[in-house]
Amino acid sequence: MRAAARPDLAAIWRRVGALAERCGRDPAEVLAVERLSHLSGVEPRRIPPVVAGTAADAPLERRVHQRFRLLRATRLDKHGREWPLAAIAHDFGAPGASLGPLNAGTGMPRLGHAAGVQRFFGVYAGFLLADCKSAVERALALSATTVSDGREEDLEHLSYLTGLSPQAVRQTLDGRPPRLPLKEQVHQRFTHLRRTRPREDGQAHSLTAIARSFDASGQSLTRLAQGEGMPNLAAAAGIQRFYGVDGGFLLADDTEALATALALIEGELECVVREQENPMLAVLRAHDVRSIVTRAGRLSPQGWKSLADHLDDLLAREGQLGLPGTQGGAPGDGAAAEGSGTGGSGTWGETP
Repeated sequence: MRAAARPDLAAIWRRVGALAERCGRDPAEVLAVERLSHLSGVEPRRIPPVVAGTAADAPLERRVHQRFRLLRATRLDKHGREWPLAAIAHDFGAPGASLGPLNAGTGMPRLGHAAGVQRFFGVYAGFLLADCKSAVERALALSATTVSDGREEDLEHLSYLTGLSPQAVRQTLDGRPPRLPLKEQVHQRFTHLRRTRPREDGQAHSLTAIARSFDASGQSLTRLAQGEGMPNLAAAAGIQRFYGVDGGFLLADDTEALATALALIEGELECVVREQENPMLAVLRAHDVRSIVTRAGRLSPQGWKSLADHLDDLLAREGQLGLPGTQGGAPGDGAAAEGSGTGGSGTWGETP
């Protein structure tokens, strides 16, 4: 199975907590398990083990059933009662009985019905499908966006992330999202995935390879690839998992797909801003300085001198010796110049 590497949820949790504190918000409130459960559809008791990476995911059918039951239990009508199945199904032109197996946990809804349920309750398009880690990751990202600001609107990059054409991205940003029938939208997003996420040799993944990742035949995807049919819910989840995209990639309307992409970019930009606020963070990451300093800490005073001399030799070879911040640079140009003589402890830290 081919899936994008996902961030460490525990690290995201810590970053969101720190961001909340900087913005004057209570981290316990921002990261309350009940709030994350409401946003993600993951049961509150499962949030801690999912964040810790110790929770096993439930089978898709049970997960979809649990998420549907959570939606009905937490998004009540104006009288404080659960919405009847007939009212939910009526919203997308289906009989209430069509949701009976989903409600009872004995069957899976059709893809169009799943999209309709998510639209009815106003949740993101991957709510029913997303595995626990994806769902919590998204909820944490949403928590971060409530305590920060900033946007990036690179049309090509947003097109890649969302499956929309650059023109559709522009229209959506302008508040005029194009409206497509669900079947056409799912076909376009699937075609986009195959075109923009090829194999290492540059060719599109075969239908057989994609379908094999979720124990189906390539033939089962033929009608989808030709724009003549819709995948079932399990196939849609498998396709999204194969390409490592958000659980709602195929189903999200243009506005929601773009909002998801912008939230991802916002998170990337926050990391960049943090590194700009403290440029040494970028240097430390790029050159593994922490590891170098740890090993250098075991040197004798003579060893420190040899290390400083060797650095000067390297800088001289690369034509960097007279630049600010190096030995031989202008006075006061950098803190490193002060400690690059004997011992070097002004640059590296106290010699043990």
